[in-house]
Amino acid sequence: MTPAELSQALRAALLSAVEDGTFALAVEDVPAEVRVERPRQREHGDWASNVAMQLAKKAGTNPRAFAEELARRLADFPGVAKVDVAGPGFLNITLDAAAAGELARSVVEQGAAYGNNDTFAGLRINLEFVSANPTGPIHIGGVRWAAVGDSLARVMAASGAQVEREYYFNDHGAQIDRFARSLLARARGLDAPEDGYGGQYISDIAERVTAIALADGQPDPKTLPDEEAQEVFRARGVELMFGEIRQSLHDFGVDFDVYFHEDSLYESGAVERAVARLRELGHIFEADGATWLRTTAFGDDKDRVVLKSDGNAAYIAGDIAYYLDKRERGFDRVLIMLGADHHGYIGRMMAVCAAFGDTPHENLELLIGQMVNLVRDGQPVRMSKRAGTVVTIDDLVDAVGVDAARYALARSSADSSIDLDLDLLTRATNENPVFYVQYAHARTVNVARNAAQSGVRRTDGFDASLLDHETESVLLGQIAELPRVVAQAAELREPHRVARYLEELAGAYHKWYDQRRVTPFGDEEVSDVHRTRLWLNDATRQVLANGLALLGVSAPERM
Repeated sequence: MTPAELSQALRAALLSAVEDGTFALAVEDVPAEVRVERPRQREHGDWASNVAMQLAKKAGTNPRAFAEELARRLADFPGVAKVDVAGPGFLNITLDAAAAGELARSVVEQGAAYGNNDTFAGLRINLEFVSANPTGPIHIGGVRWAAVGDSLARVMAASGAQVEREYYFNDHGAQIDRFARSLLARARGLDAPEDGYGGQYISDIAERVTAIALADGQPDPKTLPDEEAQEVFRARGVELMFGEIRQSLHDFGVDFDVYFHEDSLYESGAVERAVARLRELGHIFEADGATWLRTTAFGDDKDRVVLKSDGNAAYIAGDIAYYLDKRERGFDRVLIMLGADHHGYIGRMMAVCAAFGDTPHENLELLIGQMVNLVRDGQPVRMSKRAGTVVTIDDLVDAVGVDAARYALARSSADSSIDLDLDLLTRATNENPVFYVQYAHARTVNVARNAAQSGVRRTDGFDASLLDHETESVLLGQIAELPRVVAQAAELREPHRVARYLEELAGAYHKWYDQRRVTPFGDEEVSDVHRTRLWLNDATRQVLANGLALLGVSAPERM
């Protein structure tokens, strides 16, 4: 019996009590899905529910009496061994071994679909993350968002949402001018401007811009007049830099559905249309020669200039137009992942959301990530050979590999700072979390391989009642948790819950492996015990693979 099947059994018991008048409730009062959870203490049963405490008051009775009646009805369902009422009205449910063990077969049959749910069905979500300026390689903070953002997109898609990954290409503004001037200066053998960019990558790109121009039969760009030369280095330099960024992200397992150019907001008139729309809604006013958005009406600490007195758009104008553009593209929810220095951005953007008539923190969500510190030999890793001042995505991948980097960055809550021990992440030991989980998967594959050589085949038999050992009960309980963990990770925007779950599952599997054999020992003949345990082994393999896929991490077959 799966958690979903038990949930439906509870709902059926509730409905029967409503229909015969035992519970003074309407059918509409019965939830479509009755939540069940693993009890904190294993001796309290396989599953628990507090539904009696949720509905008793509306039914005009006390929770314990409500729970006792529900327990009496639920106990008659096939697969339920017993139902106890604890405390003020908790239901503790124990399944018989056969009902619990059926989950192993169900997981294997569902395959890659196991763990998926429909909690976000029908939602269109635009998820914007990384969005590093195309003026240098992605630094370690952006790498964290690449891992977390891509994993979040995966868990939301597994929960039924239609998710579009979007990268905001900042190709408008002063930082691009500084980048172009830095390239030109380096091409001419000069130091970077005081407000420019340094690092070996500037020299590399400057050389490539020159080489491309010469190969195309064009003049050496550094010999052109300053304004003309700067424009060449701007256009080609940004293109080359962003090409490197996209390649680094692709190599990291992250690809975007949309690369949105900031310049297009100004070239298409989107900024003017957004301001006009807000003016129609009565939220725009003029003062001191400038055009303002009255964000204080929606909780911001001050009103914001949208168009300056010189006629140029203020920075927030692009943000306003970009948000409206996403909503007009049909997205129900807009999620933007930002760095630790963007806390002040929240109030003004929620005011913008409200000014358009939307619901802050629902139609628009801003997720703020914290810093990442790298440590090697007990000392901070501070500088990249190529970027000069920061550690980049390529530095991290070179140090520990894609799998370890992604897993390590995704396994902690994004709103907390983390220290990554590069030495630990390269060790093939149980102290290394990604190794611990991947090794569990490789072990399940090896067990299946040995079973095949010993003539143990799943298709020859399955008896769920044979999965009656304590380690099997614990392992099945962990396997059953994946759909709930995925739904919760999506709802709370916390994909790290999947990683922590996988570590618990791996631990339960390793303990089971130590105490139960899938292959016959000595002269022992193959029996349904071995075949049924193989189903459990393969179900664990499937769940580990599914969970790792949600984090964008490989599930190796050998280690």
